[in-house]
Amino acid sequence: MPYLGLYLTSLGYMAAQVGLVFAVIQGTKLISPSILAWLSAGFGDRMRLVQLASLIAAIAYSCLLFEQSFTGIMLVTFVYSFFLNAMLPQFESITFTKLGRDTNLYSAIRLWGSVGFVVTVAGTGYILNLTSLSDWPLLVALCLIMIFLSSLLLSEKGRRKPKRAGPAIYSILKQRKVTAFFMVVFLIQASHGAYYAFFSILLSNLNYSEGEIGQLWSLGVIAEIALFIVIKKLLHHVSLRWVLLMSIFLTVIRWLIIAWLSESISALIFAQLLHAASFGAFHVVCIQLTHHYFKGATQDKGQALYSSVGYGAGGMFGGLIAGFLWDGFGSEWVFTIASLLSLLALFVAWRWVEKNNPEDLQATGESVSSI
Repeated sequence: MPYLGLYLTSLGYMAAQVGLVFAVIQGTKLISPSILAWLSAGFGDRMRLVQLASLIAAIAYSCLLFEQSFTGIMLVTFVYSFFLNAMLPQFESITFTKLGRDTNLYSAIRLWGSVGFVVTVAGTGYILNLTSLSDWPLLVALCLIMIFLSSLLLSEKGRRKPKRAGPAIYSILKQRKVTAFFMVVFLIQASHGAYYAFFSILLSNLNYSEGEIGQLWSLGVIAEIALFIVIKKLLHHVSLRWVLLMSIFLTVIRWLIIAWLSESISALIFAQLLHAASFGAFHVVCIQLTHHYFKGATQDKGQALYSSVGYGAGGMFGGLIAGFLWDGFGSEWVFTIASLLSLLALFVAWRWVEKNNPEDLQATGESVSSI
């Protein structure tokens, strides 16, 4: 993700086209997670579907090694992201199933995704400094092949289906707090559209090298890792609602800093440290709320909806808006709009999400772990 925008601009594509490619990546999350969740309902070993999806994603992306037309890139992007985005929520659900009652270990597992991101992004930046952006598709294809090979080591044999079917999905969704929750997820992910699609391009325009761009991206994820380590202790003292509101408030601040203070390296470093809030803390709370709202047989569908509504619809909307406004209005106003979307999310969360919960949804460390 950090280098896709740079790669597309190196091929001569405009900001609107870059935004469209990112919108396709996010847009496939609207439908693919739900399709795989529906297919997995009758499978005793969902990892077989994950393995198949990861293989197709790797094969599809490898086509980018020799395809540079915009139509070809769009087609490759659609197929690759459709299958990759389909498998990720299923893998989250499989993880919770494997953990059983030990859901407090979730963040210790999720942390390794962040470690992998840091190593890969920093390493890719270093390699691209020595070679060129034209080698970037090969590096991504190798990563996808390794994901497939890793998936072959995992299985879900002996999966037990939930004894209780749980409430109907529509009865959960019609609850005001659940509707508000998904609206908040949509708005926050929409605000991240500009960041994922154009943050690297902004840094490149400020004359940062690929290696330095990778280091700044890595800094944000290192902050996220630190958050995963300490958040269990934090959640013993404050409610999920408080963490949710604070993470959204800091997201508002983060986008404003990038919008108007990006020429200062100190400001950029501080903004990247806030990734611990805008993604890390927000994601942990959302995973727990999804796990809290969707019980029994609805758990797979809940994870799929979380991915579809937030990362799918929200990310697609944010990427399209950022792409069409980037050349005309500049980075300042694109990230200011991202901040306004986050501000709206803050209002919705404050007004409706778990506001009147008599238990205040005080976290007990479920789904997070200190290590």
